[in-house]
Amino acid sequence: MLLTRRMPQKGSQITENGGFVMKSSVQTLTLVVVVTLVSVLAGCGGSMRARNVDLKNAFLVNPSVYKEGPSDGALYRYKKPGLDIKQYSKIFVDPVLIVKEAELDEGQRANYQKLANNAYIYLTSELGNDYEIVKKPEAGAMRLQFSIIEADSSKPVRNLLSSVSPIGIGVGAVTYGATGKPSGVGEITAEMKVTDAMSGDLLGAALDRRVGDKNPVGIIDTWYNADEALQYWAKQIRFVLCRERGGSDCVKP
Repeated sequence: MLLTRRMPQKGSQITENGGFVMKSSVQTLTLVVVVTLVSVLAGCGGSMRARNVDLKNAFLVNPSVYKEGPSDGALYRYKKPGLDIKQYSKIFVDPVLIVKEAELDEGQRANYQKLANNAYIYLTSELGNDYEIVKKPEAGAMRLQFSIIEADSSKPVRNLLSSVSPIGIGVGAVTYGATGKPSGVGEITAEMKVTDAMSGDLLGAALDRRVGDKNPVGIIDTWYNADEALQYWAKQIRFVLCRERGGSDCVKP
């Protein structure tokens, strides 16, 4: 009996047992998986509170002033005893600092600078809803200093595999269990300091670290997790100030 073998079509791949599959089918399946993940998870936030941050990273204030923060706030914070911020109606926002700029190569510096520029926009945009943003220190104003200490982009391939493949999901679970950070996601560490703009009196400070969640946008935009954390912090600072002045319409991020 004469056996015949169907010839593979153009664009197909030969399998180990002599069969073949269409490349386009594989590519389509991959695309469907990614699109499905995006549609299902797009509502998720892009960052979450990390389990810990090294106090040695403190740059703006002496780390000895910090105390552990609440579960829904920064990992470490300081608040001046008896603080009354109702006296302030303005805020001066410094250009965002990049703490380890001297250690960065050209490509890293460009990414960090983009984050710093975005952070300034987020801060002034959020705080401008409640305070007059001034261009220099003046009476009746607070001064906000914000620094990016460390930031890391997501790793798209590792992130995708740990989201869709059984082995990857297992490895991702182990990684998260050990570190509190999902596999392949980005992260960022930042510090905030608020002072009286004229006297320099320290009113409050916070040191925090946030890591990416498994939002699939981080697969496409590798700095999404870090940037989303910056947006979160801008909203959180506004929320904390609103709460401290006894506002009734404070919006928790």
